[in-house]
Amino acid sequence: MNPLVIIPTYVSARSKGSTSTVTATYDHVTMLSEMGQLPRLLNSLRGVEGLGTIAVLVASEPNISSQAAEKVQVIVSRFPDLDILVIGSAEQMLFQQRMEQLGIGRMAKEMGLSGYGAVKNFGLLVAAALGFDSVVFLDDDEEVEDPTFLRRAVYGLGKLTRMGIPILAKTGYFLNNEDSPYSNAKSKWYNRSWDIGRAFNQWMDKALKGPRLSRSNYVCGGCMAIHREAFKRVAFDPWIARGEDLDYMLNLRMYGSDMWFDNQWVLRHMPPEGSITPAQRFRQDVYRWLYEYRKLEFSRAQIDVLQVKPDTLQPYPGPFLEPGMEKRLARSARLRSLFSSEGKIYRAAAKAVNAEAGAYAEKNCGRYFELQRIWPEIMNRIADDQILADAFAQSNATRSATESSFARRVDDKMFGRVAAAAARTQEGAEGAKPTDTLDPGSTGEIRLNMAE
Repeated sequence: MNPLVIIPTYVSARSKGSTSTVTATYDHVTMLSEMGQLPRLLNSLRGVEGLGTIAVLVASEPNISSQAAEKVQVIVSRFPDLDILVIGSAEQMLFQQRMEQLGIGRMAKEMGLSGYGAVKNFGLLVAAALGFDSVVFLDDDEEVEDPTFLRRAVYGLGKLTRMGIPILAKTGYFLNNEDSPYSNAKSKWYNRSWDIGRAFNQWMDKALKGPRLSRSNYVCGGCMAIHREAFKRVAFDPWIARGEDLDYMLNLRMYGSDMWFDNQWVLRHMPPEGSITPAQRFRQDVYRWLYEYRKLEFSRAQIDVLQVKPDTLQPYPGPFLEPGMEKRLARSARLRSLFSSEGKIYRAAAKAVNAEAGAYAEKNCGRYFELQRIWPEIMNRIADDQILADAFAQSNATRSATESSFARRVDDKMFGRVAAAAARTQEGAEGAKPTDTLDPGSTGEIRLNMAE
C-alpha cells in the first residue's frame, strides 16, 4: 500500500485559553510565534520504515493563515530527508478553484482548514487528488517510537475477515504521560453521571486482551488508517464540535462498514498544556454529545442508512448516547461547578444543554446526511487530479523560496531538544528508506488472528 501520512496542525495568534466558534475550538493550538510539537513528531518519523509522502494541514484564523503556512514551511525545511507537502490557505484556495472548474462548487465549511471534521475531510480530498490508496492520520503532539509503525498501520487494511468482511478503517491507541493506554481521569463521585473515563477504560481493557484485530467502539484520531474504498464513500462530519474520530466510526457503521482496533499499533501522546481549560473542554463535550445523540436519532428517518443503537456500543460510548443523556450531562455540569474554580463555565455549560447547544444540535443534525449524498461524486471528480498535484507542488516551491519575516527570525534554539535529538535519530533514519508500497499482511494470517 501507499499511504499518505496526514498531520493536521492548529496555529493561533490568540492567547491560550481563548475560544472561537463551536467547531473551531481546539484542544490545543500552537502560537504563531512558537515552534510547538510538530518538529518533534517529524523528527521521530525519520526512523519509520516505508515512509512516503507527508501532508501537513495548517489550520488557523483567516487573518494569520499566510503567516501560519510560512511558519510550518520553515519547520518543514529543517527536514529535507522527508517528503513533506504543506497544505495551507494558498493550497485550499487552489483546491476550491479546481472544485469550481469541475462543477462541484465551494464547500469550505465541509472540507477546509477550520474545524476538526472539515480539516480531516480536506486531508481525504488531498489524498484522493494525489492518487493515494490509503491515509494514516497523526496528531502533531505525538511521537512515533516504532520503526515498523507504518507497517503496523496498514496491517490488514483492505483484507477480508473469515466472514468476508473488508477491513477498510482501523485505529491504534496511544500511551499517555503515565505510559498507560488508559484514561487517567479521576472517578470522582460528582462525575458519576458522566464518567466517560471509567467506561472507556472498561472497553480498552477488553480490547487490549483480545486478538490483534477486533471491531472497535473507540477511535484514536491521531492513530487512524483509512483505505481509499472507505474514504471515497464516507466523509467526516464537519458539524461536530470535537470527537470527529469516534463520530467517523459511527458514520462507517451507518453506511455499512466498520472501524477495527489493532492492539499492536501504538504511539506516544505528549500534549502541551491545554489551550482550553477542563471546563471549556466540557462545554465542547456538551455540544459534541448532544449533537451525536440528535444525529443518531435523525438517522432513523433516513432510508439509506443503517441504525446504530447504543446497546451495540457497550460499555463505551453507548451509555452516553442513550435517552436521558441530556439530564445526566446537565447534572454533571452542575455538580462539577461546585468543586471547580471554573464554576461559572460549568454552570453555563449546564444551561447550554437546553439552550444554545440543544439548538445547535437540532439545527445541524441532518446536514451530514446531505453531505454524504454528494461525497462519493466529489471524490470521483477529484481523484488522481494531476492539475492539483502540480499546483500544490508549485505553491510549496514558491512559499519555500520566499524569505518571510518569520523565517528571518527563526533560530535553531527554538527547536529545543528536537534539534539535539535529530542527530541521534539520523543514524536510524538512514536505514529507513521509503518504499513504493507496504504489504498489508498475509490474508491467511489475518484470518487466524481475527475476532468476528
